[in-house]
Amino acid sequence: MTIETNHQTINTSQEEVYNFLMDMNNFEQLLPQDKISNWEATNEICTMKIKNMGALGLKRVASTANSLIYIDSYGKTPFKFTLNLFLEEKENNCCEAHLVFDGDINPFMKMMVEKPLTEFFEGLVKRLAKIHL
Repeated sequence: MTIETNHQTINTSQEEVYNFLMDMNNFEQLLPQDKISNWEATNEICTMKIKNMGALGLKRVASTANSLIYIDSYGKTPFKFTLNLFLEEKENNCCEAHLVFDGDINPFMKMMVEKPLTEFFEGLVKRLAKIHL
């Protein structure tokens, strides 16, 4: 299953957004606080429990300077997945961001998780656009 979010314009430089996203500790600011518990993070890894979805772990595994961050599932997750964060430089010291999620999800589970995951990832990029870095 693949989910690609809408592109969000961020009124911050591409480099600043990239540097913010490279520290997994900062991801807590992007999450819906009313749906997250058991948050733990280091520079490269974060884990949490998402209400009505279960445990989720993310691990940064690679990056391309200022433009792309590769994240894999980590720890006890209900399925294996990758999450790629794309950043593109725009005019006036802005950048555009979007996420692409690719999960190894069977058709039955897909019916249950596609909508909540889509809303979750759309929310991440929307909150990223609102954060003042």
